[in-house]
Amino acid sequence: MGCMTGLRERKKQRTRQTLIAAAVRLFEERGFDAVTVAEIAEAAEVSTRTFFLHFQTKEDVLFSGADLRVDLGLRVIAERAPGEHHREVLARAMAEMITQSWEDDLTSGLAALRIRLAAGSPALGARLYRQYGLAQEDFARALREAYELDEVVAAALVGALVGAVGAVAVASLRRGDTPDECRAAMVRATGMVLTPES
Repeated sequence: MGCMTGLRERKKQRTRQTLIAAAVRLFEERGFDAVTVAEIAEAAEVSTRTFFLHFQTKEDVLFSGADLRVDLGLRVIAERAPGEHHREVLARAMAEMITQSWEDDLTSGLAALRIRLAAGSPALGARLYRQYGLAQEDFARALREAYELDEVVAAALVGALVGAVGAVAVASLRRGDTPDECRAAMVRATGMVLTPES
């Protein structure tokens, strides 16, 4: 049974990645607004119904992976080692999130496309910044509860980290850096924020 579940999950992930790749290609070629869900499904050689098993909207394709990254980071905080300092835990959480972003968003071109499209669309830009805000709230809450930190201290530390890494990623992608260069820039930003004085 476990083998079948693993096979089913891998097939589901392949279909999801195929849909993302098809959407990225179409969004690049024709622009976000000109592409329909049916066209993404057709380009991925699946039914529209299959599309909706993976994504609720075409916007969800563009923002895919964000929830997974947040869950990865929150899991690191929840599973911290006894006595592990909050800076070390945040550094590990961010490292896992950056790696996941590099594996999915950066190498596929989705991250760069999302930044370009969000810059030209108030609705997409608002969704992007709303996601950043919600992620910051979740991390600050988790950090506060895990370490009994003051609410303002937790919010400031997480805000500085998420803000710095996000801003560096945007700047790196806008100037045309490679996925590896962007990843390295995000890692450097993490180190700059999480100094011993944090």
